[in-house]
Amino acid sequence: MLMCMILRNITGFLLGIPFVWIGYDHFVRPEIFDPIVPSYLGFPRFWTLSSGALEILLGIGIMIPLSRRLAARLLTLFLFCVYLANLNMWLNDVPFNGNLLSSNGHLIRLLIQIVLILIAFWLAELFLGKTPRGQEEKAN
Repeated sequence: MLMCMILRNITGFLLGIPFVWIGYDHFVRPEIFDPIVPSYLGFPRFWTLSSGALEILLGIGIMIPLSRRLAARLLTLFLFCVYLANLNMWLNDVPFNGNLLSSNGHLIRLLIQIVLILIAFWLAELFLGKTPRGQEEKAN
């Protein structure tokens, strides 16, 4: 139990850093993110800046043990939603920062997204079969 908590702390911190960094990049270089926003959403700059702010907040949230469960649950939902941009890139051959990904590149990106979602599920303590916090004391 203690080892799992330590592992969650390390994972939350290490995973939070790139989310904060990428979120920050949405504000510094929004022009590279705007083109991948699906056209049906409209207002690409709004979605770029909003997703950047959420990445920063959720990245910080998963780094802090007190907010990790909630932040990781929200991050799980966020990762599902932002995959729309990746899917838009794939289906419509939209370049990112001037580069088109190959089919293999898109598949790798999808696999990375799935792994990130699974890690967020684990940080959020959402896996089935897990005893809710506090239940183990009540059972004894």
